[in-house]
Parts: sequence; C-alpha cells; structure tokens
Amino acid sequence: MARKANTDSADAAANTGRLKQIALTYKMTRKADPKVGLVVAAVGIVTFGVFLAIGFLIDHPIYLGILGFLLAFLAMAIVFGRRAERAAYGQLEGQPGAAASVLQNIGRGWSFTPAVAMNRSQDVVHRAVGRAGIVLVAEGNPNRVKSLLAAEKKRMNRVVVDVPVHDVIVGNGEGQVSLKKLRTTLMKLPRVLTGPQVTAANDRLRAMGDLMSNMPLPKGPMPKGMRMPRGGKMR
Repeated sequence: MARKANTDSADAAANTGRLKQIALTYKMTRKADPKVGLVVAAVGIVTFGVFLAIGFLIDHPIYLGILGFLLAFLAMAIVFGRRAERAAYGQLEGQPGAAASVLQNIGRGWSFTPAVAMNRSQDVVHRAVGRAGIVLVAEGNPNRVKSLLAAEKKRMNRVVVDVPVHDVIVGNGEGQVSLKKLRTTLMKLPRVLTGPQVTAANDRLRAMGDLMSNMPLPKGPMPKGMRMPRGGKMR
C-alpha cells in the first residue's frame, strides 16, 4: 500500500509539473504571439464541429463526436507546438549564442561542442559531430566568420583528414541558414560514417582541445556584453 501511495504521489507530482510547464510555455508564447490562444481554440472548435456535423449526417453523432473531440485535442496540440516553437526561435533570433541553444537539443547521434573558435567581436563557431561528419556552425558577421571557419578547418585537418567537414553560417542572408532551419539542415545531411568512426573522430577532436575547454560557458544565448579574457587565445 505504501509503495502504491508513493507511486501515485510521484505521478501526481509529474502531472503537476507538466501542467506548470505547459502554462509557462503558453505565457512565453503569448508574449510573442498574442493571438495564439484564439488560433488554437479556433482549430479545436472547427475540428470538433466538422466531425460532429459529419456524425449527424451519417446518423452517428456520438461516435463521430468522440472521435472529433480526440482529433481536435491533437490538432490543438500540434498547432500550439508549432507556434510555440516559432515564438521561441523569434526570441532567440539575433542573440549571441542562439545557434548553441538549438544545437544543444539537436538529438541523439550528435555530440555538440560550443564555441570552438571565437573572436573579440563575439563571432563564434560551434562544432557538431555525427554520422554526417563534422559540422561547423558559425554565427556572427558573415565576412568575419569565414576566416574563423577556415582557421578551424585547417586546425582540424591535422587530426581528422578522413572525416567530411561541413560548414554552416547562421543568418537570413543569401547562402545562410536561418535559426529555425538549422536543426533540419543538419538532420538532412547524408550519413556517411559508422558509429565507431564517429566515436573515433570525437576522441581525436577532444584530444586536440578547444578554445573554451577551460572557460565556463553559460547555457543558452551568451550575454551581449561578454568578451574574451585578455589572456585567452584568440582566433
């Protein structure tokens, strides 16, 4: 009985935590998207109404009403999720370290190292390693980050000559990848390495060391006033 009570308490706490998280997400989304509540509600009402109307037409309003209610809830969740994601990307857009926030949640099969190269202007290059090879993701001034990317590629070629290297510049200009499409772009890259090859590449890169290996880096976007320490090695 005690074990069951503990399990029930844990489930209740988990449900409460999910509800709080949903409420917080909704409040954050509404700040960037004031119409999110109306849009989500409209989607639910229309979906339920369509199925209910079909139910009356075929003389099964109860069955179609139940199905419509479930599908309406699903449609509302999908629409809310997409609008919340769009709002989150909108808030991150243009902030230093925004790409790092996306790459941290890229998913299984990838390892991520933030800020492997940086200059005093806060242009930065991050590195992701997966089955597609090595992906260098740069954010900052497009002209300045090209030199950072070239320097980092040259440095890596000393230890990972047999691994494909891709480079991505985050931005909304020509030849750049927008923040909201960054994860999708990486996931679409062809997978050419095996699991052991990915592990070996990661080991060699870690042995090479990184610019930020001894410098604490805050999670998420970096503060706008952040500057490299004078004693730090710059690229």
